[in-house]
Amino acid sequence: MELSILVAKLSAIFFLSVGIYALSGKLDVKKMLKSFDESPGLTIMSGFAMIVIGGLLIEYHNIWVKDWPVLVTILGWASMIKGVTFITCPRIFSGLEGTLKDLKAQPLGYIIIVVGLIYGYFGFLA
Repeated sequence: MELSILVAKLSAIFFLSVGIYALSGKLDVKKMLKSFDESPGLTIMSGFAMIVIGGLLIEYHNIWVKDWPVLVTILGWASMIKGVTFITCPRIFSGLEGTLKDLKAQPLGYIIIVVGLIYGYFGFLA
């Protein structure tokens, strides 16, 4: 349970920080996706980091219960899958650039903040 709380706290801080950044109007989703397309090194390193984080969570927190710690497990698996996808199919995200061309970062920021608040509740208050 201690690991669940630690990961929830760190995830909350991360998601809330990104959400606030998105709400600031400075986050350009299209530009961010383009930078991954133009930088294979960035894509590989991001994939590597996601695999490491996901792998650690899967190894030490693969807990499938009907309670909030399953959110940490899902985060670990999602990170692992995304990391493997970044490395094995890096161009898959290039297609998203056209799909997300009209996506505004601010509404996305609200969603990310809600996720951060959920993790924050379980990490800091529950």
